[in-house]
Amino acid sequence: MRRPGPTQSLLILLRELYAGRSPRARRFYVALLAFDLATVAFIVATSFIEPRPWFRPVNIALGLAILADMAARVASSRRPGREVLSLTTLADAVAVVTFLAPVAGGAGGFLRVLRTLRLIRTLRTMDWTVDLGRRLHVDVDTAVAIANLGIFVFVMTGLVYETQYRTNPDIANYADALYFTVTALSTTGFGDITLPGTGGRLLTVAIMIFGVTLFLRLAQVLFRPYKVRFPCPSCGLTRHEPDAVHCKSCGQVLNIPDEGAA
Repeated sequence: MRRPGPTQSLLILLRELYAGRSPRARRFYVALLAFDLATVAFIVATSFIEPRPWFRPVNIALGLAILADMAARVASSRRPGREVLSLTTLADAVAVVTFLAPVAGGAGGFLRVLRTLRLIRTLRTMDWTVDLGRRLHVDVDTAVAIANLGIFVFVMTGLVYETQYRTNPDIANYADALYFTVTALSTTGFGDITLPGTGGRLLTVAIMIFGVTLFLRLAQVLFRPYKVRFPCPSCGLTRHEPDAVHCKSCGQVLNIPDEGAA
């Protein structure tokens, strides 16, 4: 039997890491999760302080790491063309540009948060993340709703800053843009900062409509009755009461894993 060459061996390894369910694949995913969280923390922390000389090398290092991850993900996919055109890959490409391009300052920094779209997709599609979330006492849907709202806030903040700081004296920095975005999203509208012109009003309306929708989604996830995720082997229903014995849709006997009483 012919042994696979170096290139084929690398592809096999990448497919195991990115699409497998082995312990090694899970450890790799957790490492990617930690990297994503650290990247977002760096973006948020550096967006509100004056540039430092060491920002540039760190930006380049993060950009190259994201580029390598994106290339590995495309190479490991069984449909590379489809993966290249996916929303998450395009978001990764935007993040790479904002990290590596010298002209990607300003609002471009906030677009880096779009990278979390890939993380959100992974959380939704990988079945074992539900078990991981249960072990960490974190509801996956709640984490996704929070991430969606956070992404929206930071992207809109960047858009407000980029479109207003040259002409609007009320938007002098990211903090002003973030303040306006949050007040518009919450419909508080203190009125001390406004976006003039037709474009500014339309942007404000978009922030209110989409922001309130995401906020209500988060509230719905937080306050709805708690249910566990477990796919019914008969009808596929995934949400059940924590102590359910039978599927309420088809009556199939369930065997929901339970850690037992404390």
